Amino acid sequence: MPEASHNQMTGGEAMVRLLEGHGVRHIFGLCGDTTLPFYDALARLDHQITHFLTRDERHAAYMADGYARVTGRPGVCEGPSGGGATYILPGVVEANESSIPILAITSDVATTSRGKYPLTELDQPALFKPLTKWNASLDDAAQLPAMVREAFRQMTTGTPGAVHLSLPFDTQNAPVDTAEVYGDLSYGRFPADRQSPDPAAIEEAAAILSKASNAIAICGGGPVISGAEAALARVARALDIPVATTVSGQGSIAETDPLALGVVGSNGGIPATRAEVDAADVVLFIGCRAGSVTTERWRSPAKGTTVIHIDSDPAVPGTNYDTAVSIVADARLALEALADALAARDCTPQNGASRCKVAWTAKQAQFAPLAASSATPILPERVMADLMGVLDDDAVIVADPGTPCPYFSAYYRWPRDGRQFITNRAHGALGFSIGAAMGAHVGRPDVKTLAVMGDGSFGFACGEFETMVRHNMPITNIVFSNATYSWIKAGQKAGFEERYYNVDFNRTDHAAVASAFGVKSWTVRDPDDLRTVLAKAIAHDGPTLVDIHSQPLSEAAAPVSEWVA
Repeated sequence: MPEASHNQMTGGEAMVRLLEGHGVRHIFGLCGDTTLPFYDALARLDHQITHFLTRDERHAAYMADGYARVTGRPGVCEGPSGGGATYILPGVVEANESSIPILAITSDVATTSRGKYPLTELDQPALFKPLTKWNASLDDAAQLPAMVREAFRQMTTGTPGAVHLSLPFDTQNAPVDTAEVYGDLSYGRFPADRQSPDPAAIEEAAAILSKASNAIAICGGGPVISGAEAALARVARALDIPVATTVSGQGSIAETDPLALGVVGSNGGIPATRAEVDAADVVLFIGCRAGSVTTERWRSPAKGTTVIHIDSDPAVPGTNYDTAVSIVADARLALEALADALAARDCTPQNGASRCKVAWTAKQAQFAPLAASSATPILPERVMADLMGVLDDDAVIVADPGTPCPYFSAYYRWPRDGRQFITNRAHGALGFSIGAAMGAHVGRPDVKTLAVMGDGSFGFACGEFETMVRHNMPITNIVFSNATYSWIKAGQKAGFEERYYNVDFNRTDHAAVASAFGVKSWTVRDPDDLRTVLAKAIAHDGPTLVDIHSQPLSEAAAPVSEWVA
């Protein structure tokens, strides 16, 4: 379909130009009947956007998520009506709850067909409303430009999040005034329109922290999202306090920094790190919801501890802990202001480096003998040690929940700050890592990217190997193969008297499956072969997979303080 006139373009064409005008250069999605006008516009127009065809919509959203996390730009995914809209939801809700801005565009039946039982009709705005920060249906083509601009403002400002736009078939073909079609690059990156802190709250927090004797900072994903690493380091050094992180907060500080305590909480924490939290007289939460995992079900820190809480979402501080000072602001701006306020005060030295050293020494004593083990099936600790021996410092690792997550969180010692570790901690759906790793590779193609998963997750996602091969993405995929949903089996062992019910399945030859897609693959059963194979896989210039026959969590000394009982 040609452009409507010199002063008009179609809704599909306007969508392309508006995305381009907001700095979008990559889209992940899947074709469908209701998306044909939009795809035709992408085919005909001269633009700067690369579209990646995926094999299902769920992974299109995961790709947009991984892309956004490594670039600082919103990720964009799209899919058709009906099943496409329902399939894309898991990735949308994960991004939204992780404060990652992605725009999900789902095409829809024509507005003139509604209520007449057209194929794939559903109430898309109602479906997405509880799962997104903001969503709308573009029923009026004249309003399409303003609504797209609003979508970018909504997902990048305040606490970032996912937004959704429903794009009816007739809107895609309807005329749009060309003069209204412009983007705003201010909202092409996040966080945008950062909120500054209340100076009085900053001074109150500085007064408490400067007089503390055993304070600790616990960082969620907020500092990494806001790029607050340098400001965080200033605060930590001014106070000489340990900086702990949640799993999502890894990257807030390099874990080789003397003031880095590592991950705390029930997933990746160990008794020595919990002891440091329990001993704190002041806890500074930064961009962290203080949820069940971080606080080991709100037991660490103990209730009654003095809490200072920085978060961009005003609903977060005070929800789980009585909070002495709430600072509702962007993490970077808040920490910069706090560092300035501390610089003007005499601060009590708090022995942060030695406190961190005690915890790391205990962690190493727990890790080292297992990491050197030649036992079979291969211990996950051995995989961590061999990976640290062969991966470059700037590699990006995307891990599924289950077996990979606690081991990377506890033992993989990240030598740099910034976003290098990605995992889906909001809802923990299996099958995340392959798609998110592809998005991360597109966003940061100059570094090595790994996707690490259990064999349960492999079964959710292996169809996307075709996408990986089609684009020749040099991603190394690692599978912990133990023929069970081992996180659940470990919970049955710990809390249900070893009554194992419906958690085991047959072992898949993952290397053979990946090879059928064109992925160069290896199977490793002997730990003495592991490092050599990993090095070959990482060095290969195309997609690779290493299938590791590994110890299940139900038999392991996993760094998980308790299983759901």
